Amino acid sequence: MRNSFILIAVLAAACVSDPAPQSVDQRLEQSPRHHQWVTINQGDRTVHAFLVFPEIKTLATAVVVIHENRGLTDWVRAIADDLAAAGYIAIAPDLLSGMGPEGGKTSDYPDGDAAREGIYQLPPDQVTADLHAVADYVARLPAANGKVTVAGFCWGGSQSFRFATNRPDLGAAFVFYGTGPDDGAAIARINCPVEGFYGGADARVGATVPKSAELMEGAGKSYQPVTYDGAGHGFMRAGEAPDASEANRKARGAAWERWLGLLEKI
Repeated sequence: MRNSFILIAVLAAACVSDPAPQSVDQRLEQSPRHHQWVTINQGDRTVHAFLVFPEIKTLATAVVVIHENRGLTDWVRAIADDLAAAGYIAIAPDLLSGMGPEGGKTSDYPDGDAAREGIYQLPPDQVTADLHAVADYVARLPAANGKVTVAGFCWGGSQSFRFATNRPDLGAAFVFYGTGPDDGAAIARINCPVEGFYGGADARVGATVPKSAELMEGAGKSYQPVTYDGAGHGFMRAGEAPDASEANRKARGAAWERWLGLLEKI
């Protein structure tokens, strides 16, 4: 386990010198960490994924990062790099792999709107199978300690909650402004804690949290939703913008600090 000095330094960096002030491109270009594109076989499919390793001496916990509804963007890759900076192996699969124009992936769509249309055509069972393949892959890496968690944003947040119903050995699921399953039988299959991050001004998603809490409590599952006052949907991305609202900026910093603290306990 990392010593307390490292943890304090990482949390301090999250609060005081958060990587957000740099642009996404700068964060990726200037990162000293090892970035790697990998391909993972899943049945007759090939899943492309962005993999980042931390610079630590010990074996690391892995985080599967599920992208938003516009596919695997540079912002998601930058989040993966931020996680690696905090000491975790991060892998961000492109769940649009093979589904884009001419069998391409996210980068082959003409724009984000087209990628979003592709996202909502993905077969749910295919998404689950892809995520299982990615989790299996990252758990077996020589630098990994075998512990795998999942985190997602927006559409990816919902998929993170859903994957927890399908992957019994997850260490935790981190749901950023995503909705939860409304099937009690699915909820009953969850074995890991589910940690929720929600915006107080995001009524569409926020309205679903009480039902998720009710189902999780009824099934005896661990669910800790935190709502950040005044923050909107997508505050993790929006909170990085130079013109970010104070609520979004504060929510991003607080959520990042909470996330790292929870990961440290796994």
